[in-house]
Order: sequence, then structure tokens, then C-alpha cells
Amino acid sequence: MDSRLSSCKDVVSEESEEESNGVNLMEFSDEILLHILSYVPCTDLVLNVRRTCRKLATLCLDKSLTHTVLLQKDYKVNKDKVKQLMRDIGKEIYQLNMAGCYWLPSSTIDHVTRCKNLVKLNLSGCHVTSLRLSKMLSSLQHLRSLAIDVNPGFDASQLSSECKATLSRVSELKQTLYTPSYGVVPCCTSLEKLLLYFEILDRSREGFMLSGQLMVGESNVPHYQNLRIFYARLAPGYVNQEVVRLYLAVLSDRTPENLHAFLISAPGSFAETGATKNLLDSMARNVRLDALQLPKAWINGSGLLQHLKFNNPFYFSFSRCTLSGGHLIQRVINGGKDLKSLTSLNLSGCVHCLAPESLFRKAEDDIDSSILESLVVSCCNLRHLNLSAAHHHSSESIGNHLCQLLSRLKHLLSLALPVCSITDVGASVEKPPSTPNLVPQTFGRKVRIGVQTYPRNLGDQTNQKIESSVFWALMGSLRFLETLEIIGSSFSSAMPRNEPAIRNSLPPCVRAQSVGDSEVAAISQLTYLQSLTLAQLPNILTGSGLVNIGLQCQHLRTLSLANLGMMGKVVYMSALMDMLKHCKCLRDLRLEQPYFCAGAQFFQALSHCSSLQRLCIVSRSGTLQSDAVMSFMASCLEVIMCHMFMGESLTVCRNLQQSIVRSFQAERPALNVVIFPLLHEDLTEVIRDVPMRHLDEITLFKSRVAEEPPNLWW
Repeated sequence: MDSRLSSCKDVVSEESEEESNGVNLMEFSDEILLHILSYVPCTDLVLNVRRTCRKLATLCLDKSLTHTVLLQKDYKVNKDKVKQLMRDIGKEIYQLNMAGCYWLPSSTIDHVTRCKNLVKLNLSGCHVTSLRLSKMLSSLQHLRSLAIDVNPGFDASQLSSECKATLSRVSELKQTLYTPSYGVVPCCTSLEKLLLYFEILDRSREGFMLSGQLMVGESNVPHYQNLRIFYARLAPGYVNQEVVRLYLAVLSDRTPENLHAFLISAPGSFAETGATKNLLDSMARNVRLDALQLPKAWINGSGLLQHLKFNNPFYFSFSRCTLSGGHLIQRVINGGKDLKSLTSLNLSGCVHCLAPESLFRKAEDDIDSSILESLVVSCCNLRHLNLSAAHHHSSESIGNHLCQLLSRLKHLLSLALPVCSITDVGASVEKPPSTPNLVPQTFGRKVRIGVQTYPRNLGDQTNQKIESSVFWALMGSLRFLETLEIIGSSFSSAMPRNEPAIRNSLPPCVRAQSVGDSEVAAISQLTYLQSLTLAQLPNILTGSGLVNIGLQCQHLRTLSLANLGMMGKVVYMSALMDMLKHCKCLRDLRLEQPYFCAGAQFFQALSHCSSLQRLCIVSRSGTLQSDAVMSFMASCLEVIMCHMFMGESLTVCRNLQQSIVRSFQAERPALNVVIFPLLHEDLTEVIRDVPMRHLDEITLFKSRVAEEPPNLWW
């Protein structure tokens, strides 16, 4: 029986005891009860909670609870539950989100036809054939927003006239492409928002090279005349670039007059062509934008930004561009123009964005604080800021440190910084303190019983030094920050996408050498922190700051740690295990560290994270204990994803993966297990089978702050 159902029954059965204490949950107003019930998954409300008493039976079917049904992370839902849910409240559902429900069979989609009043439907990550899509959409005449995947074998000619009639009324479309195709875009003649995710591989499973040419019958032209938002995100590969050019060709002929957001996210080199140049020239003449993101090759060395016109911009991304600070201020901020409308800014990889010019500047030179100050003053309402993947070194001028200037942005909710940017000026040239007695024992050494492996009073020893640092002050001023990323400017994950694992990594920046435990401890001031990423912090000696975070940041849901401390040792293991015992709300954990030992002690500590759902460990030369993994999976009932890329043999990995699937798949329908040698030549083939939700959100390392405009999709 579901734990929530048991809880609700306990509430009802204990009413007499509550009445004796003067408290009765059922005497609360309907408004309060509805607010409480809004935190319960809809499947539990309809199938379980409403059966507990008459009052809850009525409230659970209130329109405020059944209007929008979110199944995208309800990992316990199965085909039968969806069938029953649609049968009970199908006519009451106006918005249905089944994104990422990869474990549900394709036949589950047939039950969506009961939702005759659907206005918004998200099926991204679900198995939907063109015939099944045609049948479903034919009965959804009120649909205005749709998200689907286009997989190999999709045939637009199989769509019925009734289906095409529904698509002609759709104004918002999100389409993830796994094969070269227009998908349903040509049928959507009323499009105002188009989101395209290109996930087409360059090679088939058999090793054949794929072409970006569209399949037979895919020559219909998209309709963009009403388009307001165009967004395209490309995975690595030349085929994705070829296909997106076909989508853009129509835009280059005639730019929609109402276009106000144009965003293309492309990794690596994506060369500008004559058609794209015509498109950009047309945009400069005819439209005023509110959001902009372009491939770096389209911006670098061009005067495009000088000619584009902006209205009330809310999102800019110049990721990996060679944009200088002078151009940023003059062409984007217009010499200090009031940009209070800007809420999200991505300058990741813009190595010269805080310098007046980039012609003779080295990436490691000090930043020009006046540029950052102009940015902070003009964009005072920023909520999301990404300055990672660059060397932003502050000068010795008093009051002009990057952390001091950023502390003025009181509305920040998410922030990404390079490690070298948070160090106090002059600290990097000082030799780190020699504390051999503070370094914990590694897994290769025995630890005497009763001897602490890290000093719990380290924070007390250096309290004055910590609280006087500029980073401590920054964390204290951003009390409502929810997402924080501190990533080494030269860090690269050992497991890149569509490529073999990286065997060697670049050394950290010299300015980052002094960043360690005290800076991590400063993060514990962020009471409302929900997501934390720490990568390539070389001066981690004990990891004692992690314990402070575990104690103080009780809302932490996502934790990603990579390459902390000395590369040859896992020096923070004891502190990490202590931290995990306090992380009751933690749902996602990603660890990337060479020589990591996933043994009994680690998994015993991790078992305290009762809310944990997804675990990913990436470790070159790392080891694991199969019995400990199995015990952990048995004790943590919410875990539905276990990805481990270690140094173990292929036989050990396969046996453990099969054991986990055999033991837990039946009771956890969404279970996804991948255990594989990190340096194996077939790693890329294994990765391609991972559900996109897990791959994009946790398995692959990347900076996610300001990656997309806020509220791009629901």
C-alpha cells in the first residue's frame, strides 16, 4: 500500500486522539486542505486518498487539483494506474504532463483519448508511433500545446485528416528529433512557439553514417508566419547541424514580424552560411527581440549585435563567444542602459566578457571591475547568472572584487562561478597551510577505531579567516539563492557526450589553488539552497565544509561533486558520509572522482538519504562492492536510477546490473540501471540507450544555470 495512503488513513483513524488535543485535520477550511493536497501526486489523490473519507473524496476531485495532472516524475505510476486515472477524471484534465515516462508501454498513450478537453499535452520521452499519435490527436480538438518525440520510423503520411486538423490549431510545439524529419511541424499552421531538440546521432547502431537529408515524404514546408519564439538545441554531431539548417531555410526567406525570441544552442563549431546571414540581416531590419542566443561563430568577429534591436529583453546567452566586455556594455547594455527587464544572462565560456578588449588580453589577466559594475547596475533584477568556464580574476583594488560586486544582485536565484573567481586577492600566491595531520586516511589504509578522520572543529580554528572572506560575504548576501555552481575553469568531465571517456584532465587555475574547505563552509549560509555543484576545488583537505552544508541546507535536493582535493586520493570521504546522514530531502546525487571506492560504509551513509531517487558515480580506476550496492538498493525504496561508470571489469559490471534489474525491476517500473567500465570502448553505445531525462539532468556533467530561458516550457 502506498505510504501516502497509509498516512491519510492514519490521519482519519487518529481523529479521536487529535480531538482530545484540540486539533482535527478535517476541521480545517477547504482552502487549507486543498493547499495541502496540492502537494500530493494526482494518482495518489484520485486512486488512494479520496477513498479515506467522504470529505477527502470530494476535495480530491476539486477542479484545482484535477485541472493539471503531472506524471513526469511520478516514478511509481504504471499503465494500469494511468488507465484508471483517465477513466475517473479524464474529462476534467486540461493539462497533462507525461514527459520522461519512458517506462510506460506505448499502448498507455491510447488512454489519453479520454481527455477530450485537453489543451496542453507533454509526451516528450514517451514511446509514440505516428499511427498512435494520429489516433490520439484526432480526438483532442481543443489541444493548443503539444510536446512529442520523433523517432526513426515516423511517417507523417500516416497522420489522418482529423489529426492534421488538430495540429493546425496547435500554437505551441516542442519536438525532440532522433531522426532527420520535419515531424509534425508542417501540419502546425498556427505556430507561435516552436522548440526543437536535435538528438540525431551521426552513426547508426550498425556503424553506418547517417545523412541530414529528410526522409521521403518530408518535403512539406513549415509555417512560421505567426512565430513568436524559435528555440533550437543541438546535441553534438554534423547531422544535427544539417537538419536544423533545413528548418532555418524557411525563416531566412521571410522573417516573422512578431518574432521576439530567437535562440540556437549549438556545441562546438556551427559555421554561418549565406542563408543564416540573410536571416540575421532580416532580423536586424524587421524585428525587436526579447531573448537571444546564437552559435559563437555567428557572433564572433561580426557587428551583428550592433544592428540587432531589443525591446524588453529578459534572456541573453553568449555562451563560449569571444565577446569582450567593451562590446557587451556598448552593444548589448547600450552603454549602461537600464535593463531591469533582464532576468537571465549566460556568459559561460566568455573568457573576455569582463575585459575592455580581447585583442591583446590573456585569459588569466585581471578583469575590469568597472565593466562588471556597469552590468550589475544596469541589470539589477538578474535572477540567473552564469559566469563559469572562464578565468575571472579580481584585482587588488579595494571594494572591486567580483564577489563584492555580485553581492548587489539581491534577486539572484541561481549563480554559476569559476573557482578562481571566489578566492581572496593575494590568497592564491600564499602557500596552502601544511596540515598533514588533518588529511583523512584513504581507502587503502586502515583507520583505528575511535580516531576521527577529519577535524570537526576546523571551522572554529579558522572562523575569523572564513567570515572575513569576500566569498563568505557574498553567500551571506544571497540568502535566497536556490542553485549554486562553483566549477573549475579548466574542468572537463571524464565522460563527455558521444565520445570516449577522457583519461587525463587539465590542472586547475593557479588562482584556484587556495579554494577549499573554508569556502565550501561558507555555502552553508544558503538556507534555501536546492541544487549544488562543486567541481575541481584543489585545496579540499578534509571536506569539513560539506558537513556544514548537510546540517544547514535542509532543502538540498541535487548534489554534484567532482574532482575535489588531490586527484590521487578521495580525501573528503569521511565528511561526505557525515553530510549524507543529514540530507533527508536529497533526490539526485552525482559523484565524479578518480579512485572512488563505492563500498559498504559509503552506501550505508547514503541509505540515510530516504528521498534519494537518482545516483550517478563516475570514477576512473574506481571500485565498487556489489553486495553493498544490492543492500543499498534494497533499503532505499525510492531509487529508480543507478548509473555507475567505474574501473571494474565488464563481467563484474554486467553481473551487478543484471542482479539489480532482476531483483527490483518488478516493484520499480521506472528503474534504469547502467553499470559499465568507464574506459570501455563501447561506452558511447551504452550511453545512447539511457533515457534522455536522466542523461540530460544528471548523468552528463554540464553547467545548467541560465542554460535556457526561464519558463521556456512547463
